[in-house]
Amino acid sequence: MNKFISIVAPMFNEQGNISEFYNRITEVMSALPYSYELIFIDDGSKDRTALLLNELVQKDSRVQAYLFSRNFGHQIALTCGLDHAKGDAVITMDGDLQHPPEIIPKLLQLWEEGYQIVQTVRESTADASLFKNFTSAVYYKIINTVSEVHITPGGSDFRLMDKSAVQAFCLYRERARFLRGMINNLGFKYTVVEFVAPPRFAGTSKYNFRKMLHFALDGITAFSNVPLRWALYAGFFLGFGSLLLLLHVAYVKYVAQDAIPGWSTLAVSVLFLGGIQLVGIGIVGEYVGRVFEEVKQRPLYIVSEHLVKK
Repeated sequence: MNKFISIVAPMFNEQGNISEFYNRITEVMSALPYSYELIFIDDGSKDRTALLLNELVQKDSRVQAYLFSRNFGHQIALTCGLDHAKGDAVITMDGDLQHPPEIIPKLLQLWEEGYQIVQTVRESTADASLFKNFTSAVYYKIINTVSEVHITPGGSDFRLMDKSAVQAFCLYRERARFLRGMINNLGFKYTVVEFVAPPRFAGTSKYNFRKMLHFALDGITAFSNVPLRWALYAGFFLGFGSLLLLLHVAYVKYVAQDAIPGWSTLAVSVLFLGGIQLVGIGIVGEYVGRVFEEVKQRPLYIVSEHLVKK
């Protein structure tokens, strides 16, 4: 009996990519000795994405789609797909064709060799700006410095996971989801495949600077409390410095009998210390905000409709 493969693809306003994505997946999988299902997650699209997905579902019984009631985010959409996938192995990939379907046979080959997680790593992205490449490199350097879990630089959400790894991952239900770190934290047998990401087939990237920054903060705060320690160390350092300054002021006034000039120095010191305090409060606030979201125990996502062939 053929092994069964699940392919999960989140979609958000990707009406221009759906048909080409489906055609290329079908072409690749039809040449392989596997049965498969193709699971689309519509993450609250406002264009014709849901309509086109329904047409595919009615055309091909191997295709199904989950429609979210609103936009819950890319990482949540991937989680939904992993929750519902039934395959012996599950492949997650974006629907913009920057994750080439032609790499799927290589992922399956390594899985057959015994690897339970096969992670793809971008060597480069054809349409990425210099700024994006630089900030990405800096981010991975920072997160791997502060985190106990190693995050593969250039890692993407294009990966294969064995059924046992998927079942373990589904036990993780936190809201601030950084899948690259969560999956690396599972501890299953792991390897990587490098690839060059082509330009998007159609449309534009949905990750603006605000979303990228939020994603980066989720990655750091989900796997490290080092920022909190930095705030504590900064407090100790500045407190000790303030004590030294106080002793200096007392010496100048009572021993050297010299006037103390410098209201500007005092103002700068107050502003500097105030800024450090606000940074520390902001760091604490990020962690408290995440605790606040977790304790409410709301569902990660809401599916408004499950599309299957009638």
